[in-house]
Amino acid sequence: MPTRHTAVAFFSGVGVTLVATAAAGAGVRSFLRHRNAAAADLNALLPVHSAWWRARFDRGGALLYVAMGDSAAQGIGASSPARSYVGRLSAYIRRQGHTSLRVVNLSVSGSTTWLCRKDQLPKFEKYEPDVVTVAIGANDIVQFDPESFEKNIRVIYGALPSHAIVGDLPAMWIPDREKKLVEANRIVRRVADEFGLTVAPLYETTRRQGFFRTYRNSAGDLFHPNDRGYRVWASAFEPAVAARVARIAADRAVTDATATVHDAAAAGAVARSAERRAGRASQRGTDAAGR
Repeated sequence: MPTRHTAVAFFSGVGVTLVATAAAGAGVRSFLRHRNAAAADLNALLPVHSAWWRARFDRGGALLYVAMGDSAAQGIGASSPARSYVGRLSAYIRRQGHTSLRVVNLSVSGSTTWLCRKDQLPKFEKYEPDVVTVAIGANDIVQFDPESFEKNIRVIYGALPSHAIVGDLPAMWIPDREKKLVEANRIVRRVADEFGLTVAPLYETTRRQGFFRTYRNSAGDLFHPNDRGYRVWASAFEPAVAARVARIAADRAVTDATATVHDAAAAGAVARSAERRAGRASQRGTDAAGR
């Protein structure tokens, strides 16, 4: 039979457990309230970010950069759209190319591969961009269908120029989703390889951050990146973007050199023709003087 002290200890332990459980439950509820509030705040920014990008569609530039994607390309979670990965890459292209840049961001928040194919791709076909980035597919993962995913990716990638840069899907750290990501990224890389497209290693780059840094790099909704997170995203694209900008510069240098040679040849032909005409006129003058 338990003693009085044993009973007191037992019920004290139960009490502590109940209090701890209640506190934990209250903590979880508070956490979820804050996360849901942050998500609502970010949702309110969707039209703001979209309008910010549309306002820049018609600005001039020596180069044209077109981006396709979802809310990450819109920059949801960043303190401003300019600090999204598309905004950071835009600044990077200007610095690398020492040139002005026009940016057309066709991305739509919430877009899946199917919606990208349906809504963004027809708009993309109106442009002849110098630089293209596509990061799409994260919204397909919850209800992942490999067959539909590949069908949509194949149509999107098939419409891109050979110099386009496509991102694979970022790390998500949820075991069930990670399994789907492995299959999705296998499809992305295989189809990109078939079309000769460059893949930006977004999964490897974000995975390398580790769980706790990924948490620090996330916005309040714990889904979208924040400014730090978008800096990581941009770093996954930068080597391929730098190579593309260098190729554009090299091609233009060759074109300019060829044009210079052609101009010099044309100028020489004009000069020689003028000299022959002048020579004939001089000869006629000499002949006339002799007569």
